[in-house]
Amino acid sequence: MPPVSAGVGGVRTGKYTAMLVCWLLGNGCLFSWNSMLTIVDYYGYLFPRYHPSRVLTLVYQPFAVGTLAILAYNDEKINTRKRNLFGYSLFFISTLLVLILDLATSGRGGIGTFIGICCISGAFGVADAHVQGGMVGDLSFMLPEFIQSFLAGLAASGALTSALRLITKAAFENSRDGLRKGAILFFAISSFFELLCILLYALVFPKLPIVKYYRAKAASEGSKTVSADLAAGGIHNQPDKVAQDPIVLDRLSNKQLFLQNIDYALDMFLIYALTLSIFPGFLSEDTGSHSLGAWYALVLIAMYNVWDLIGRYVPLWECIKLKSRRGLTITVLSRFLLVPAFYFTAKYGDQGWMILLTSFLGLSNGYLTVCVLTSAPKGYKGPEQNALGNILVLFLVGGIFAGVTLDWLWLIGKGW
Repeated sequence: MPPVSAGVGGVRTGKYTAMLVCWLLGNGCLFSWNSMLTIVDYYGYLFPRYHPSRVLTLVYQPFAVGTLAILAYNDEKINTRKRNLFGYSLFFISTLLVLILDLATSGRGGIGTFIGICCISGAFGVADAHVQGGMVGDLSFMLPEFIQSFLAGLAASGALTSALRLITKAAFENSRDGLRKGAILFFAISSFFELLCILLYALVFPKLPIVKYYRAKAASEGSKTVSADLAAGGIHNQPDKVAQDPIVLDRLSNKQLFLQNIDYALDMFLIYALTLSIFPGFLSEDTGSHSLGAWYALVLIAMYNVWDLIGRYVPLWECIKLKSRRGLTITVLSRFLLVPAFYFTAKYGDQGWMILLTSFLGLSNGYLTVCVLTSAPKGYKGPEQNALGNILVLFLVGGIFAGVTLDWLWLIGKGW
């Protein structure tokens, strides 16, 4: 077994490289899905009768929640390396399929093409369940900065896709078939990026000294999920007695971890239930017509994504990071005041107020996500931190599912 008591200098070797890789892997976790969300104007043009901004999200979530529930329940037995590599590979294949489907149909709409897009959306959900839960669980027994970087990468994927969408819309707006050209460019870039993430996770991340250190430490505490990652990092000499030591394996069950952290789990659920009840469906379809015209929904989505990214860096200032469990719960519940705020702003306010509200929605979402996920795993052994990370991501995805379902309530009385 590799020593887990190396000097501070040795342990910290590769820290900033690992943070950069975590940021890129976080990007890859949602880059393809955010690309699909960000070209909602193209899908709205192709499928005007099917509410694509709502339906695609609603299709995505059952696959994500169901798959993640199974993976979280069996997290102790799952090879984390294979899980994450499968997830990134599925993202890559699914993104290529979106591109191939559009080229094969020559950009035509219709129910057949829409069903194909929905199937790919479900595949994105399966991939997300593998990667997001697997990565957060894996990083939970490492440095909090790694989780923060990964979560910032998740938000950065939204900000980057929004920026690219605005650029492609401006570049192709006056050209024939401009929406389609922008969408094709989007998914070509996404495919390349997902391939990059496969290579980073397979060849770079496991060989960083600081990553090997924390994985060896988790193995010494009874974790069975890191063996393949340790082997990929060049560590093969784990003794069998570690895996058989009843003291090392005396860990809390998933039920015990949940009961001890039920407030954190509910916080994650409520954060995303509120956010996804507004973003992207309400912002795309229910905010009325304003002077920005066809750019309005894209600007709102871009502002949400940019401020979500900023919010995930705010907790780096320890003086303004919210650490109180009660304080987190109160703040999460208070965000529900945004529901009437958005309703009355859409009905009576102008676009400036809507942009301001959307920015606050993103800022609070990113800030609270990082506060919860970096506070919860403390005080546990490696296997418990991994399991708790999976549980919290399960509630996060469950909150997203609840949110995209509640989002349909905005259509009541609109004759859809």
